[in-house]
Amino acid sequence: MQKTSSKMAQEDRLPALNALRAFEAAARHLSFTRAAEELNVTPGAISQQIRQLEEFAGAPLFRRTGRTVLLTDAGQAALPLLTNAFEMMAEAVHHMRAPARRDRLMISSAPSFAAKWLAPRLEQFQQLNPEAEVWVSADTAMTDFNHSDIDLALRYGKGTYEGLRSEKIMSESILPVCSPDLMSGPHPLRSPADLVHHTLLHDESPENDPSRPDWNSWLKARGVTTVDGNRGPRLTQSSLVVEAAAAGRGVALAKFAIASGDLERGRLIAPFADGASDIDFAYWIVYPKWRTPSKLARTFMAWLKSEAQAAEVTGV
Repeated sequence: MQKTSSKMAQEDRLPALNALRAFEAAARHLSFTRAAEELNVTPGAISQQIRQLEEFAGAPLFRRTGRTVLLTDAGQAALPLLTNAFEMMAEAVHHMRAPARRDRLMISSAPSFAAKWLAPRLEQFQQLNPEAEVWVSADTAMTDFNHSDIDLALRYGKGTYEGLRSEKIMSESILPVCSPDLMSGPHPLRSPADLVHHTLLHDESPENDPSRPDWNSWLKARGVTTVDGNRGPRLTQSSLVVEAAAAGRGVALAKFAIASGDLERGRLIAPFADGASDIDFAYWIVYPKWRTPSKLARTFMAWLKSEAQAAEVTGV
């Protein structure tokens, strides 16, 4: 009886958590290198952890073919169960910490959207919810909800993110904007052809939106052939493009949501009545499918959608 119990205990023991984590990441990406990047370790460390796990399991979990790896039947069977287990552990830890963070909301947002659209509106949310603390982390990387305290992420894209639930905040469009001072200069902007006299500012943000027009396609759509759409400086943040335009450095082809506050305050104007072009990308609230948002998070999401709806109706 003692031998049987001892054997059962040995069979029921679990391998090292780090080995399971390494396998889950490598199996999900089908890449030891990408798993190493996600877990902030070396590919060699991932290989070692997986070798130990395969020794524990008594069976290979990957088929290695040259530079690529594929899952064996045992690996394929284990992956969804482990992914679900790690999500449940992350949720459990989130609930453990919830009492200490009950009135704190951690938001991740792209820098330009955080600076130009979200931050100016946060004071209103604080007035409506004086006990709440909203912390904003401005970054462009996809949020790893399993390894961070982030409750909600605000992202610009198509709204399709693996393992995450997305709720649309608002649509986006592109339009030329400039300082009002340009209208009183020697070459006021009466039609798109007048852009030949002005510096063109380019938004070179890293988003890969094929529907977003650049200056060349914007000019072509309006029948303008006398303006070189390639000239002018390029900036890698949408907010920097807007600030350059407000400073009088040229005319920017800007995202409306990012420019809307400056348009409302008169720092910028939209010189052409038919200048706006709708694009496919939009702004989204993102959070894990396996996590039920807290009461404060739900309050924030409802407020954010209301603000976005009002902005789209009023045009600011």
